[in-house]
Order: sequence, then C-alpha cells, then structure tokens
Amino acid sequence: MFPVSRRHVWTWLFGTVLVLCGFAVRAQRPMTSNNYNQINQYGTMPGLQGQNQNQMQYGGIAGVQDNNAPDQSVDTTTRPPKIRKPLESYFFDDSTRKRQSFAWTVNLLQNDIAIVDVDTALNGFQNDYPYLQNNVGSAYLGNMGAASVPLDFALRPQYIDFTFAQAYDTYLMMPERVRFFNVKKPFTHLSYFYSGQTKRLEEGFWATHAQNVSPSTGFNVDYRSRGTRGMYIHQGTRDRNLSAAFSHTGKKYSIHAGYIYNMGDIKENGGIVRDKDITDTIFEMPELIEVRLQDARNVFKNNTFYVVQSYGVPLRRLTDEDFSIAQNSSVFIGHAFQYSRFYKNYTDTRAQSGDYYQNWYISPTATYDSIFESLLSNRVFVQLQPWDRNGPVGVINAGLGNDHHHYYQFRLDDYLHENKGTNRNGTYVYGSVEGKFRRYFDWNAHIRYHLFGYRSQDLYLGGSVTFNVFVRGRPMTLTGSLMHESRTPGYWMETYFSNHFAWNNSFSKETETRISATFSVPFWGLELGARQSLLTDKVYYGPEALPVQRDGAITVSGLYLKKDFRLGGLHLNHRVLYQYSSAQEAVPVPTLSAYLSYYFEFNVVRDVLRLQIGLDGRYNTKYYAFGYNPATMQFYNQREKELGNYPMIDAFVAAKWKRMRILAKFQHLNEDLFGSRDYFTVLHYPQNKRMFKLGFSWSFYD
Repeated sequence: MFPVSRRHVWTWLFGTVLVLCGFAVRAQRPMTSNNYNQINQYGTMPGLQGQNQNQMQYGGIAGVQDNNAPDQSVDTTTRPPKIRKPLESYFFDDSTRKRQSFAWTVNLLQNDIAIVDVDTALNGFQNDYPYLQNNVGSAYLGNMGAASVPLDFALRPQYIDFTFAQAYDTYLMMPERVRFFNVKKPFTHLSYFYSGQTKRLEEGFWATHAQNVSPSTGFNVDYRSRGTRGMYIHQGTRDRNLSAAFSHTGKKYSIHAGYIYNMGDIKENGGIVRDKDITDTIFEMPELIEVRLQDARNVFKNNTFYVVQSYGVPLRRLTDEDFSIAQNSSVFIGHAFQYSRFYKNYTDTRAQSGDYYQNWYISPTATYDSIFESLLSNRVFVQLQPWDRNGPVGVINAGLGNDHHHYYQFRLDDYLHENKGTNRNGTYVYGSVEGKFRRYFDWNAHIRYHLFGYRSQDLYLGGSVTFNVFVRGRPMTLTGSLMHESRTPGYWMETYFSNHFAWNNSFSKETETRISATFSVPFWGLELGARQSLLTDKVYYGPEALPVQRDGAITVSGLYLKKDFRLGGLHLNHRVLYQYSSAQEAVPVPTLSAYLSYYFEFNVVRDVLRLQIGLDGRYNTKYYAFGYNPATMQFYNQREKELGNYPMIDAFVAAKWKRMRILAKFQHLNEDLFGSRDYFTVLHYPQNKRMFKLGFSWSFYD
C-alpha cells in the first residue's frame, strides 16, 4: 500500500474514468508542475538517464519503471504496452532520428527519396531570382516572373509534355520537386522580397508550413508568389504556386501524396522596338520606350494530383529490436498514380495595330489562342532488397507503366465538326539497380523502354559510379556518369495551329548521349567537372520561331570549375563554365560564363547577429543568344545579333539575427558606370535598370 495523498486521489479518479471509456490505463508516477512544463511535443521528458535516445525522441519508453521512485505503482492486471519506437522507416537511417527536422524529395518512378537541406544559412540568400541560383545563371527577359533559359546547356530542360511551359520551368512546382518534412515541432518558414519603387514594384513571397501528427506521418503546405508591375511598358507578371503534401513513411508501408497548382499570368510586350533606346540613349523613364506589343497576354494553369505507395514484406522474421527493415532482405510492392491538367491561353486584342505577326490564320483583328493537355499515368512496381539496403546490391527495381495523353486545340474545321481532341496512349517498362560498398563506393543504373503505343521504342539508359577517398576523415569524391536517350519529339513540336503560327511536322526521333565526370574536394571548396554530349537529329525552334530538325550529329562540350577561397572572414567564391558547340545555329552557348561572389562575413554579436557585405558579378562572352516568341512561349535560335560581354554587378548586405535573415541589395549597381549600356541577354529584351531591394526570411518552430 503506497501513501495516499490528494494528488493520488485525483489520479485514481481520472484513471477510473478512462477505464470506463474503454481505455487501458496504467498508473504513472505523479509529475510536478515543473516537470510537466518540460515535456516536449510528443511527450518526452528531458533529463531521463540511462535510456536509448532514439527511443525517447517521440515519446520515450512506455512500460519502463524507475525502481528508485518511491511514489510509483503499476497496474499488473493489464498487459504491458508495446514499446513505441521512433520513426520506423525503411527510407531513413539512424542519423535522421537525431535531427530536429529534415526534408526530402521523392522519385515517383523509383519510389526513392533524396534528403535535402532546410536552408536557413546566409550563403546565396541574396539571389532572389530563382533562375540565377544555379551554376552560372540564365538568359532571361529582364524581370521577375518572366521566361528564362540556363546558360549551361546541361541544365536546359527537355520537356516532352506541355512544352509551352518549358521557358517557365524554374518557377514550376512538380512532384519530384515537392519537399516532404519530418519535424519534431511544427515548422513555419516565411520569406518576402520587394523592390523600393512602388510604380515598378517587384516582389516575391514564400510560405512553408510542416507538421507531424506522428513520428512517421506528416503533412506540409508550400505557397509561392512572384511578380512585378514591370519597368517597361506592358511587362507585368504574376506567378503562383501551391503544393499540399502528405507522407507516411512506416517500417513496411509508405505513401507520398500531394496536390500541385501552378499559374502564370504574363503581360507580353514582345521586347523593345529599338535597341538603341537603351544602348545609345539615356531614358530616365524606361516606361516611355516603345515596345512591340501593347495588349498581348499569356495565361497558363496546371493542376496535378499524385500518389505513390508501397508495402514491404520482409524475407526473414522481424524482432522487436528491428527498428527498420532497411537492414533486412525484403520485397516491396507498390503503385504510383499521377493526373495532370495543363491549360494555356494567348490573347492580343490590338494585334492589328502593328506588323509584329507575319501570318493571320483565324482572325485578322484579334487573337484568342488556347490549348489543353492532360496526362493520366499509372505504374506498378516491385522493389527487391536482396540483403541490406546499403549493401553492394542494395535495391533492384522493376516496373510497368502506362501513360494516357489527351491534347486539344482549336482547328478551322471545328465550325463544321465536333473536335474531341487527340488521344495518345503508351506503355513502357523500367528498371533500376543501386548499391554501395560501405562509404567508399556507390553505383546505380537505370533503364526505361516504351514497348508500344505513343513513343514506341523510346529508350533511356543511365548510370553513375562514385568513389570516395577520405583524407584525415575528410572526403574527396570522384563521380562518373553516362546517359543515353532516344526520344520522340513533343506533341506540340509536331502539331500546332493558332492565329499566327501553324505547323504539321513528322520528325524522327532525336538522340542524346552524355558522359560526364566530377571531382569534388569539399574541405578545399573545390569542384571540377567535364562533360561531353553527342546530339543527333536535334529538334529546336529556328530563326523563324518554327520547329525544325537538324540532320546529323552535334557535339557540345563543357568544363566547369567551382572554387571557394576563404581568408578569415573574406569569402571569394567562383563559378566558371567553358562551353563549345559544333553547331551554334542549333545549340547556341556562350564560350565563357562566370558567376563571382565576393563578401566579408563576421559576427556582430556571437550566436545572435551575423553580417555579410559583398558584391555579386555575372558575365558571359558574346554569342547569338536566344530570341523569345510570346505567341508560343518559346525561345528560338536567332542569327540577327550577338549579345553578351556585359557584366551585371549587385551589391548586398545580408544579416542573420537569430532565426531571421534580412537582405538589402542594389541590383545592377554598375549601370552607366563602364560606358557600355548593352545589357541584353535575350534579343530585344533589356535587363532592369538599377534597383534597390529588401528581403526578409523567418523560420518558426512551434
């Protein structure tokens, strides 16, 4: 009989009520008010000693008694509860259980995940344009929310579905880009960037919220908004993206599901009429410069639903000590589903006022072009884990998929006959294998082959090997990769009809073979890369902004250098890319491109306030850069004028105050400083003039 107190009486009464409601209850040691306030989100009390920390992260160990506690009793009439273990998942290793929060993306085809950082550092915070955040940057129309294309050929997207969105790839949410979170406390992240000029306002807003309802189950919402009123006439943009995701990563069963919404509303001015208004004339008010289109507008929308799930069957009996089946022989059976709808509408009610368009196929006074595309995809797959997920042969994948495409566009005979659109159906098989030898060697190989129907005989082969050498515990990495692809050109490259553009092509398959090697020494801040691409029967948009196919082979070579120097608080970061194309008229690339970031970083107050003060610079040599066609939302290869040989310099001050990041930046600081005013990266589309920007980013935990 233990001593009776008022607190014990209330505890007994409360437990009796729970029993009457049908719950099995065990009397616990009474807690003081101080201890209760220390319990974390999932019920864990800090300060417990002699227990497995992994077991305590999500609720501690139920049923373990403290024999030294004088005020403790156990209800022996009930069965001891099962030990609740933390984050039992075959996706994640033990290292993730020690993290306060982490995120990952999922490959819907392979049902595999890749851990990504939840970035709260200052490095790169000054790059608010998404198309300038990778490698050496991009050619773009000048403002936030507009079309762009990477200067690095290897990073240029190759869309075969809804090719009209290719120029806006950097803004789009896609299932493979959606981040899933595992957080011990609710996590919210907010970012906001804006320019200081109200009439030319340029702003971006990002919001992310993630929350777990159990150690292995959580959801998150990601919203992004970018846009500008435009510095030049009729240049406003508005881009919106929403992603809602749900995940459960259990020991045997896993599911990743989500909804994505993408929207773009872009006013198209077609570029300025006379480049000399920029190069040879000083306009204090750029909105007075004449542009080619006065009322053209593109609106595109995308809705996507997706889910991938799998169930694991261990090939040997599991014990209570097995936190995951990742270390055991297992078979996983799964299914993936995706449904996407794409819509595009191009209008121009004042097209008749100029000579911008060469053809008028539907209306001589106004343009209303719209297209629709949908994709319904189903895949079933089997994953075999012969021994250990991290073994020499870790995971073997095999699957069967079916894609159903529906395309719709207006045709002239729609006035006489009902147009139900075009349906295309294709079936393919795919497989992959991957493995590793401890921490020294990783390898993988992939294959996908279209058996019949749409895109029949399309083939993708790829693989890579990675060697890790450790010098005093620090890694040096050498990676080699090989890719070969034979693909059918996108539907809209072959068939298209609108008010100003129409074509009906029959292209052969285009092929690409790429080999690359990368050497990385992180503790030296060094990365070297080399690649060679062989393109055959390349399909692209030619000088008339129409799709064409070039017979024969094209070689594109690239050498890449990344080197970061650090001298105390001084950081000198370099990204340099050399490229060569054997056919610049088909694959235009600048010979030399560079991004340099020089800044001084120091603590104002240790662990409270940290500052960066620096300069960013971007440069590329002259080449026949792309032109842009608003009616088709496509970049095309022009031979009218070479662009480049103009540096873009930004000055910035970035600060991190606890969980908040703050940015002040002068964009295009060097305007009118070096004599040249030829700041174009796309034909007839000038970059923005000097602009002052502010930015804020704040993370909240619970």
